[in-house]
Amino acid sequence: MAEPLPVTSVWLTCQQPARDQRRGRYVRATSSHPGKMLPHLAAHAISSYTAPGDLVLDPMCGSGTTLVEAMHLGRHGLGIDIEPRFTALADANVALAASQGAPGTAQVLTGDATVLLDLVPASTVGRVGLVLTSPPYGRGTHGLVQTTDTGVRKRNHLYGDRESGNLAYGGWSRLLDGFAAILAASHHLLRPGGIVVIACRPVRRHRDDLIDLPGELLAVARAVGLVPVQRCVAMLAAVRDGRIVHRASMFGMLSVRRSRDEGLPVHLIAHEDVLVLRQGDPPGRRRPAITS
Repeated sequence: MAEPLPVTSVWLTCQQPARDQRRGRYVRATSSHPGKMLPHLAAHAISSYTAPGDLVLDPMCGSGTTLVEAMHLGRHGLGIDIEPRFTALADANVALAASQGAPGTAQVLTGDATVLLDLVPASTVGRVGLVLTSPPYGRGTHGLVQTTDTGVRKRNHLYGDRESGNLAYGGWSRLLDGFAAILAASHHLLRPGGIVVIACRPVRRHRDDLIDLPGELLAVARAVGLVPVQRCVAMLAAVRDGRIVHRASMFGMLSVRRSRDEGLPVHLIAHEDVLVLRQGDPPGRRRPAITS
């Protein structure tokens, strides 16, 4: 009988600032990726839903956070990203983890994950224990703050060329269609009972237009045959003496203040939704009847 899944619904993934989670564990150029997953979030998911020696897949691996944390936990990682500059960055982070004695291994591939089955080795089919990933929220996201003579601006907050096929540039309909293709392919790669974990959050496209991206992705996942198991919260803030201590950027705080000045009841983002799903039957396939 399979081990029961943990029931903890709040993941305390940001009790240290993100930069401290990465310091010494990732190459410095990692900061150039605009939408990095928190290392502690990745590590919590990997340790909760896999065992040493398992294969962990991130079909939108970016700078390689999922792969690095899998390696340090004795798992094996496989990552795909559409942008060569980010797969080079992921390769550098994998090499650093190996040099630090991480017991696991990882492989990075460059390509469009919407055709995932054309990219991964055939031996991967039916072997993946965990698919762990996070979608882009648009062409720009976190980034870094830089002070210049002319004021304060963001840098390293944009994905690459919109012509490359990056889902970050395609609008929400294309993002959902692309993510559906990725999840459908992931379903074939999972071993029986394998798990998919998606970290995401609602997105405000315009000041008064809030998109329930977690809800949309959950519907997409169910449509390709994945079975919901849990919906958790991964903290993007610290908890100290029962109080939430936000880690929002200056740009995030300014955006909230502007919205409130305009009469919109916006708050600082303090968590990401985490969708946990299990491999089920693909649409159109029935389970065989159980006979005595």
